Amino acid sequence: MNILQINSHCGIGGTGRVVIDIHAILRSKGHQSTCGFGRESAINCDRNIRIGNSFDNYLHFARTLLFDLQGFCSFSATKLFIEKIKVLNPDVIHLHNLHGHYIHIELLFEYLKHAKKPVIWTLHDCWAFTGHCAYFDFIGCNLWKSACHDCPLKKQYPKSLFLDKSKSNYLNKKKIFIGIPNLTIITPSKWLSNLVKESFLQKYPVVVINNGIDLKVFKPMQSDFRERYNLTTQFIILGVAFNWGDRKGYQYFIDLAKHLKSDETIVLVGVSESQLKDLPKGIIGILKTNSSSELAQIFNVADLFLNPTLEDNFPTTNLEALACGTPVVTFNTGGSSECLDDRCGLVVERGDFNGLIKAIVTVRKNGKEFYSKKCQKRAKEFFDKDVRFAEYVSQYEESINK
Repeated sequence: MNILQINSHCGIGGTGRVVIDIHAILRSKGHQSTCGFGRESAINCDRNIRIGNSFDNYLHFARTLLFDLQGFCSFSATKLFIEKIKVLNPDVIHLHNLHGHYIHIELLFEYLKHAKKPVIWTLHDCWAFTGHCAYFDFIGCNLWKSACHDCPLKKQYPKSLFLDKSKSNYLNKKKIFIGIPNLTIITPSKWLSNLVKESFLQKYPVVVINNGIDLKVFKPMQSDFRERYNLTTQFIILGVAFNWGDRKGYQYFIDLAKHLKSDETIVLVGVSESQLKDLPKGIIGILKTNSSSELAQIFNVADLFLNPTLEDNFPTTNLEALACGTPVVTFNTGGSSECLDDRCGLVVERGDFNGLIKAIVTVRKNGKEFYSKKCQKRAKEFFDKDVRFAEYVSQYEESINK
C-alpha cells in the first residue's frame, strides 16, 4: 500500500507523534508511507512533504486573527501540495488535524471528492464540526449541534480578535466535508465518537482506535532526576502538557501549590519561559521537550501523575504515566478517564478542586507500589502502539477493498 498522512505537525506534539508512529509501522510492514505536514520541522520521518513554509503559516495565522478564517487560507501552498499528491498517487489519504494555520480545506476537499480515493480522517478534537473552536466542553456550548453563531470562544484557539465568522465557517465546513464517497472517521475516544454521531458528520462510519504509546520507551527504569533536583525524599506530583493553559488545568496546579505539605513537590513539564518565571514555591518547572526518553525518566520518578484537563480527547500523557507504573488522577473530562480503571488511578468530577486533593491523599496513603504493577499491566494490554496503530493498517486495507 501507498499511504499519505496529512497533519499540522510531524513528530512534534501528541498528534505529530501519532503520525510518525503509524508511519513507522507502515514502513516496517513494507508499505510506502509519506507524511505531509504544515508546521515546524519533521522529526523521525524519512519521507515527508512540507506544506507551504513558515511565511505561509504567519499569513494564515494573521488572517485567522483578523478575520476568523482558520482553514480558509494557504491557497497557493495547498494547490502546490495537491500537485505533489497527484505525483505521489497514494492508495489511501489519512487526514489528521486540518487546523493549525497551514492548509486550505475547501481546495483540499475539492481534490478529495474528485480523486475518489479512500480517505481516513482521525479527529483529535472537535474543530471539524464547529464554526470556530476545537473544544466546547469548558463552557457547555451546544451550538455546533444545529449551527454555530455568535461564538463565545472567538478569542480562544484559533483566536480571532475582531470578526466572528463562526456561522459561515460552520455552514462552509458542512458543505465542504460532506460528500466524500469513501471516508471513515476515526476517533481515539468513545466520548468523541459520540459527539461525531450528533454532528453533521454523522452519516460517515465512525471507528474508535485508542491512542497507543511506545512501551519500549515508556517503561519502568532508573533515573537520577530526583538527585539532580534535590527531591530524594519528596512526594512528586507530576503534570505534563505540550501547551499549558486554562484548558489543560494549569491553574489547578498553581492553586494546589498552596496546599502542599513540606515533603510534597509539583513538577510541571512543558511550561513556557514566561510561566517558568512566575511559578510559585513548591512547583519545579521544566521547559517543553520532544525527548520521549527524558519524559519517561520523569514519569518513572513521579509518585502520581495529575491531569486536571478541562477539555481533552484521549491524552497520551495518561498512557505514558501508566506504562511507567505511575498512577493517574484526572478529571472526568472528555475521554481522559477512559484509559483508567479503579486499580490504576482515580477519576474526579470535572472542576472539583477538593476532589483532586482527596484523590492525591488517597494515592499517597495507598502508596505508588499499590498501583504500579496494575498500571503497567493495563498499558501493556490496551495501549501498546504496535497493536493500536496496526489497527490503522487494517483500516486502510478495508477502505481499499470497499
